[in-house]
Amino acid sequence: MISKNLTAASTKPIILGILKQGNSYGYLIIKKIKELSGGKMKYSDGMLYPVLHRLEKDGLIESNWVLEDDVARPRKYYEITQAGKDALKDEQEQWSQVNAVLGAIWGNNPSTI
Repeated sequence: MISKNLTAASTKPIILGILKQGNSYGYLIIKKIKELSGGKMKYSDGMLYPVLHRLEKDGLIESNWVLEDDVARPRKYYEITQAGKDALKDEQEQWSQVNAVLGAIWGNNPSTI
């Protein structure tokens, strides 16, 4: 299991990265994170939705309510904006730098620690 602190620190780039792949709604984002992490990262509604609201307030994502034929009530879909794509690029650069530092410290093989 990945620690809550590391999960929280990586939330912004993970959500933006998922939305760069295509529009999505909250439950599907949670499911995708769990799937991509092999179950090692777990997000709850209480953790995800405040972040989505903050990203929307910051102009990094937008949302639309969509009523689908096979669903009884509308779902709020989120979409990354150009500002969000730019922010994701910055996040990718920063996380790559952190990864490089850790790789250097660990001799490019983190599993040996």
